Amino acid sequence: MNTTPPLNKKGRSPTLNTIKMVEETLQNMDESIISVADLKRKLPKQVNHNTLTTILEYLEESDKIAVSIKGITWIHNDHSGLNKAISRGIEL
Repeated sequence: MNTTPPLNKKGRSPTLNTIKMVEETLQNMDESIISVADLKRKLPKQVNHNTLTTILEYLEESDKIAVSIKGITWIHNDHSGLNKAISRGIEL
């Protein structure tokens, strides 16, 4: 798995602060699915469309979000108990 954010069309990587801002917004959203347009409106600061697209590609490759026709969903779960149960194959 590549953990380095890809370059946007201008050949630059998004800043760590911008990536974290998008992650936190997606993680804390009230909706289960959000469109890119709605995400742009919810972000505390304006983000260039190409930069946002690059960040979303990175988050999808990192298995933190799922992107579908309906929109974007946060899927990453870092709950240690859940991760242990999944690795042991225990059904809850």
